[in-house]
Amino acid sequence: MKSSPRSETANHEHCDGSCGSCQEKESCTDPRALQLETEDRMAKIKHKIVVGSGKGGVGKSTVTVNLAAALQGRGYKVGILDADITGPNIPKLLGIEDHQLVSGPNGLEPANASGLKVISMALLLKSRDSAVVWRGPMKMAALKQFISEVNWGDLDFLLVDLPPGTSDEPISAAQLISGLDGAVVVTTPQEVALLDSRKAVNMFRLMEVRVLGIVENMSGLICPHCGEKIEVFKTGGGVRAAQELDVPFLGTIPLDAEIGRLGDMGQTFTTKETPAARAFDRVVGAVLARLHG
Repeated sequence: MKSSPRSETANHEHCDGSCGSCQEKESCTDPRALQLETEDRMAKIKHKIVVGSGKGGVGKSTVTVNLAAALQGRGYKVGILDADITGPNIPKLLGIEDHQLVSGPNGLEPANASGLKVISMALLLKSRDSAVVWRGPMKMAALKQFISEVNWGDLDFLLVDLPPGTSDEPISAAQLISGLDGAVVVTTPQEVALLDSRKAVNMFRLMEVRVLGIVENMSGLICPHCGEKIEVFKTGGGVRAAQELDVPFLGTIPLDAEIGRLGDMGQTFTTKETPAARAFDRVVGAVLARLHG
């Protein structure tokens, strides 16, 4: 990923931060102007939500893309920022892996996934198997560009799919995005996942980011033959964690083989008539209630 050219000799003594009409905006190095341009882009987005977890493998990216699709289905304009620089999965889950990003007069243009605006490191790699072998500073520079140099336009929601853990990328995303509305924390019922989800909640609290609530994913398996619920990984851990941490519980999503199959095909599951889709619709309603309530 190449940085935009920045001239070190441009005269910015009289810069007023009006980057949109400035003829020197591509060569600008004034941090005040760059910050104002970023804030101007973010101001066009009504709600900005980060989706995080304390560990990998809990279905955080699946929750992100389906939350985006569900919000779009309710009439909202939605974008997704894939902040996992070294492990980007959003394009695969949306079926746009072969999309090529282009740069326009207003910055880098996000990909279009059936109306969803998407930016991801995966869309800048030479092949699907290319590894991003970068240290922290390069990852942070890429993340900063995704936030400050992408032409998101007017959106109702920007969902940021964070990498797992409580280190550089989650911290930087929360700090760089102005007007962040809150965080959704995804967990599974196992104790090891719950332990790490608690750490994620406390990380957001330390950063003064509002925790919208916890989602318990893979919460029991609905038998496709008899319809009974099978507790593969136990259930109820997310509720207990929410109670102990004094944060809202947004709901549970059961295990469903169809979710994995559709994800591999680049499709979402929110429009299907399944227990998982109905459960997810309740989660979406809870998120909206938290935002508007």
